[in-house]
Amino acid sequence: MTQPLTSPYAPAAANDAAGKVTLADSVYERMRWDIVRGALAPGMPLRLEQLKARYGAGFSPLREALNRLQGERLVQSLSLRGFIVASLSPEEMADAIDSRIVIETEALRRAIQRGDDAWEAEILAAAHQLSRQTGRIAADTSGEDLDQALIELEFRHRRFHRALIAACGSPRLLQMADTLYMETERYRVTALTRAVTKGERNADAEHRALVDAVLARDAEAAVALLERHFRDTGRQVAGLS
Repeated sequence: MTQPLTSPYAPAAANDAAGKVTLADSVYERMRWDIVRGALAPGMPLRLEQLKARYGAGFSPLREALNRLQGERLVQSLSLRGFIVASLSPEEMADAIDSRIVIETEALRRAIQRGDDAWEAEILAAAHQLSRQTGRIAADTSGEDLDQALIELEFRHRRFHRALIAACGSPRLLQMADTLYMETERYRVTALTRAVTKGERNADAEHRALVDAVLARDAEAAVALLERHFRDTGRQVAGLS
């Protein structure tokens, strides 16, 4: 069963007492993915009447979704003009990547020191699932379900990178890593998609090398590979702009 893209992002408080996804959650998830994949273009006005027709929801869940997306810097609120899709900025992307390197390399060092067998098992499972999904998409890049397959790819990619640092022992580092991941996702999704569907980059091999270094408890090699992975993504995104 395909898991929802936003499972790692949505706070528990956003769900109802039974743990079910609310209408506001559903609208948020769909609108977020539309922005991340470019279906809602940078600078596009987000008028409530048009959003109501697109997502089949009332004004209250739409406003809640927009406020959450504003907190993630995916939309902007303009005085007397409502919301628009936030613009893309090479400078913002570079800053976010630099910040990810600072936070996640430190978290990875700590995780390698503290991680146990269960941590290693989760890394292996996440890497395996990511590789399987990459292979499926590479084998069929024209299927009707490609968009859903890409959503699942991003979900698994998120799980893999979170697994690497999960044992760092610092909730604050993990929270900052989560925030920066979301802020770079919009830039990175296009690069990841092209890497898988067009073979422009062997991200799968990069992930495997990371796993090998981490399981060998070689912190210096793992940190260097993670930084190179982030830098290569930044260069790839810059080349697509």
